[in-house]
Amino acid sequence: MQRVPLWLVLMGGLTAIGPLSIDMYLPSFPTIAGSLGTDQAGVQLTLAVFLIGIALGQLIYGPLSDRYGRKPPLYAGLVLYIVATVVCATAESLSVLIVARFFQALGGSAGVVISRAVIRDRTTVAEGARAFSMLMLVMGLAPILAPLLGGMVLLAGGWRMIFWVLALLGCLLLGAVISGMDESLSERGRPGAGSGVLKNYVQLFGHPAFRRYALAGACNYGGMFAYIVGSPYIFIELFGVPAQHFGWIFGLNALGFIVAAQFNAHFVGIAGPERILRRVIPVPFIAVTLGAVALLAGFNYLPVVMASLFVFIASLGFIGPNAMSMALAEQAHRAGSASALLGMLQFLMGTIGGVIISLWHGAGALPLLCVMVVFSASGWWLLRHRQEEADAQTPERCSSR
Repeated sequence: MQRVPLWLVLMGGLTAIGPLSIDMYLPSFPTIAGSLGTDQAGVQLTLAVFLIGIALGQLIYGPLSDRYGRKPPLYAGLVLYIVATVVCATAESLSVLIVARFFQALGGSAGVVISRAVIRDRTTVAEGARAFSMLMLVMGLAPILAPLLGGMVLLAGGWRMIFWVLALLGCLLLGAVISGMDESLSERGRPGAGSGVLKNYVQLFGHPAFRRYALAGACNYGGMFAYIVGSPYIFIELFGVPAQHFGWIFGLNALGFIVAAQFNAHFVGIAGPERILRRVIPVPFIAVTLGAVALLAGFNYLPVVMASLFVFIASLGFIGPNAMSMALAEQAHRAGSASALLGMLQFLMGTIGGVIISLWHGAGALPLLCVMVVFSASGWWLLRHRQEEADAQTPERCSSR
């Protein structure tokens, strides 16, 4: 087994800030509502503003890291995260908790976006895909372990202790960045870097390779967020799975995601990220399309839906790392901004998928599978169209020679 370098372990820790801050406090929603004199709908606002904050924060830290280096914005973000988390732990009203969660997300987003930029700084395209596969391990384990850890902390010390634990994590990561992280951006303070932020993002989105790879990956993440929002209704209310067993199904799909990502880390050095991506990109579309056809044909059974969703989620372990690596491949001069836009597109598509499912429900499992079909078909079409463009340009390049 290949040894994971310490700098990549640190990047995994920085990436974990987002999912841990989202998932650890989920078991404490009823307790928080009772403590602050509100209802669960009010507490859910603290999750919504966190998602908004982490998406917006990436757009801020990306250009700053291209201008001033990776470490200074990371210092600022982690300090903001620690302070805001302490405010969360001491909040005496829902309004204070909501505001603190927004700033907690703004601070934590620095670790999410800059970790991707550092990987682009320090790796080749194939090495980057392997490194992103390692980060997928963090993203896959968080939905399984974070709620369990949060539940244990809740029983031991109450809901405020969860935020104290997160604040301690922020302090540990800040210390690790100060003492153990080398600056990976070799040309800090370049003229124009970090300036004209909006123009820079427009240019990035206008770059054909970045746009197609970023959107192809983001579309499939839109399907995954639709699954996250819709799966409790599908499994618990529609198929009657006991609530205490829902976590096992959710965890099984997350395990498929993790295992696929680790297989990708092994094979990407052999086949290359682009080749693997083009082979796997049709798989989620085929899986959910077959599931939808089966439901329409009257095979409305739990194993059919579970198999379709498992293959979809597992395939993202291949698609996510390779799409990110290919999107960032030609963006070494603005990796921070590219990483930020990449993350924002993922959260944007995820939000769209989640909103659609929250509005379109009550008609069985078919709406969820249909939404996932549309997202996965869009991702597949984007890469097929990209390949057709590349094939069309090949004769021109040969004739120019």
